[in-house]
Amino acid sequence: MSYEVLESKLTHEGLLVKVTVDKLRMPDGGEALRETVIRGKNAAAVLAVDNDGTLIFVRQYRHAFGEMLLEIPAGVLEDGEEPAAGVARELEEETGKKAGKLEFLCELYPTVGFVSEKIQLFIATELTEGQQKLDADEFVEIERYTLEEALEMIAKGEIKDGKTLTALYAWAARNK
Repeated sequence: MSYEVLESKLTHEGLLVKVTVDKLRMPDGGEALRETVIRGKNAAAVLAVDNDGTLIFVRQYRHAFGEMLLEIPAGVLEDGEEPAAGVARELEEETGKKAGKLEFLCELYPTVGFVSEKIQLFIATELTEGQQKLDADEFVEIERYTLEEALEMIAKGEIKDGKTLTALYAWAARNK
């Protein structure tokens, strides 16, 4: 199928995202409008498996939902930064743990209908102590759960974050 962008208009440019409205020619020759939220940088996230087998999570405030959400450590990649390096940096900054081994798990497109963001997901093992280095506006609580407990928390609606859900289910499927 063929889609053609006939025109694109930037309607908002903020600190983290831009918004465009695009006029498309559809496969049947008709025209349609599509809004796209463009995230200038992609992200990486990591399911950290501690040496005792527990998983390390961060609970942090997410303003868009007005809630403290349980998530795996993650962050935006710096310019030119490889996803594995970025996720190793974020893991230490958020949890104070260094990954001895990082393994790519999968790539996630969290909101395919209108957001351009991609998130690379990793598994971190062979963890050692590092130094937590939170940003000035970052406040996190560290929590640990087994995979079984985390999957139960999903079933109860206690874990809602898409990257965390994806990483947990991908890890569970890999370890059947």
